[in-house]
Amino acid sequence: MSIRVMLVDDQVLLRTGFRMVLAAQPDMEVVAEAGDGVEALEVLRGTEVDVVLMDVRMPKLDGVETTRRICQDENPPKVLILTTFDLDEYAFSGLKAGASGFMLKDVPPGELLAAIRSVHSGDAVVAPSTTRRLLDRFAPMLPNTGGQPQHKHLERLTDREREVMVLVAQGLSNGEIAARLVLSEATVKTHVGRILTKLDLRDRVQVVVLAYETGLVRAGGAS
Repeated sequence: MSIRVMLVDDQVLLRTGFRMVLAAQPDMEVVAEAGDGVEALEVLRGTEVDVVLMDVRMPKLDGVETTRRICQDENPPKVLILTTFDLDEYAFSGLKAGASGFMLKDVPPGELLAAIRSVHSGDAVVAPSTTRRLLDRFAPMLPNTGGQPQHKHLERLTDREREVMVLVAQGLSNGEIAARLVLSEATVKTHVGRILTKLDLRDRVQVVVLAYETGLVRAGGAS
């Protein structure tokens, strides 16, 4: 079955470009478009969509709030935030709102297509190291916790799970974490799964966001 994609952006020309790229793919179909968040929410009520490409700066209702409302629904479509490099704070807010990742608007077509397929399959499309660099750029926006993690469920983690969480937030892959801790990659994957369950998080992107937001990991990768 084709991946049903919705384009949400107030720039008609940009939507046209994305639509042309997606239309050339045998496994993708643009089933809806919207020029702002209000329109997007209205269209989604009557259209089945798998992945939403979401701009952040739009009239009426911005992409962050639109993403938040979409992700509050039961069985919502996946959302990819589209941002520019100088709008990092919007991407961070979008991830917190429930987006599965973010991409730059000038992303090469091949990377955009791969991201849509990854999100559709249930993966987050942003490498943790990329997310870390994003967060480092606007660390002053994060709450000052005095270096003391403040999430009420962090105490549920074992010492090993907390150690794995820090390494995830520092941008290491499962394989790299396994090598660092002298564990099997399968064991690391199990730890990551338990972290997601205990903290009620959707994916590794949210692990990184929470680690920075609580002060478990600080700008520059320190912990």
